[in-house]
Amino acid sequence: MNTIPFLSLNYQHEVIQEQVTKSLTAVFKKNWFILGKELESFEAEFSNYVGTTYTIGVGNGLDALTIALLSCGITKGDEVIVPAHTYLATWLAVSRTGATIIPVEPFARTYNIDTSRIESVISSKTKAIIPVHMYGQASDMTTLDTIARKYNLFIIEDNAQAHGSSWLEKKTGSYGVMNATSFYPTKNLGALGDGGAITSNDTLKVEFCKRYRNYGFEQKHIGLEQGVNSRLDEMQAAVLRIKLKYLKDWNEQRRQLASQYLMELKEVGDIILPLSDKEAYHVYHLFVIRAAQRDKLKEHLMHKGIESMIHYPIPPHLQKTYAELKLNKGSFPITENIAETILSLPLWPGMTTDQISFICNSIKKFF
Repeated sequence: MNTIPFLSLNYQHEVIQEQVTKSLTAVFKKNWFILGKELESFEAEFSNYVGTTYTIGVGNGLDALTIALLSCGITKGDEVIVPAHTYLATWLAVSRTGATIIPVEPFARTYNIDTSRIESVISSKTKAIIPVHMYGQASDMTTLDTIARKYNLFIIEDNAQAHGSSWLEKKTGSYGVMNATSFYPTKNLGALGDGGAITSNDTLKVEFCKRYRNYGFEQKHIGLEQGVNSRLDEMQAAVLRIKLKYLKDWNEQRRQLASQYLMELKEVGDIILPLSDKEAYHVYHLFVIRAAQRDKLKEHLMHKGIESMIHYPIPPHLQKTYAELKLNKGSFPITENIAETILSLPLWPGMTTDQISFICNSIKKFF
């Protein structure tokens, strides 16, 4: 029996293999691997793609979000509003600054932060909101911008899952004063290892980020802050430059495959399909459904040779990592219900319509 993997990079790698080999060989021969021309070029090209003045390449997505927060002066005693439903890294970044996490429930169908709940948790200590564009769909940036202006708050986007997505035709990663992303290999724009970036139009904050990622040096051996070592290397930048050229096409493939899922799984069993906001351009980093018998469905699919995953099985507030917050089960019922019912189906550029149909037919047989 042939297995349909949850994710395959084979198609993408076959398309770019010759270009990547040539580019990495050139970097190898230059003998310059950190803070060089490939990174400079990628930063400029990614800025042009996203629609910001600046991009700062860093070592990973967690560092990107942490440094972005620090550039805004977020520190102990401050409060940062975050989605209750998100990957743990969003919360960890806030914790690394010393600030207090203020979670907010998501919309049950889009999985993004419920903007109608935000104002009720804003206090005099609130300094920032981190919208996470879950699974490839932009958060409601219109409402978030209105709230941020009303209360003088920073918006810092977590754009790790949404390369190429947009809200009202403006790309995610360009709305906030500072924005962070990850280039982990599974992302829509993925490196061949860890990587991340910060995007912004704010010159002073960008200067801080550039120093902070490089030990806090203003110039060689002259430090201004107690920075870190977190730099997107030349090899990863070279690969990302090539992949960036294909991102639009690969995202469109994701959208077409998602459309087939939405059509074939409509009104099947008790499945709840993802809802796309009409103002958003969804790039389907993940195609996520919900079902009451999620675990049995997952097992059924595996028996059919279909891999699936759960994003994410344990919400941040129920992780031992955040036991000190004393947010027990029942604190965020929408988030908890999502975690108990959610299932991510295979979706990647290069999948065939026959594979999607086989998956959908297998789900129909389960019900």
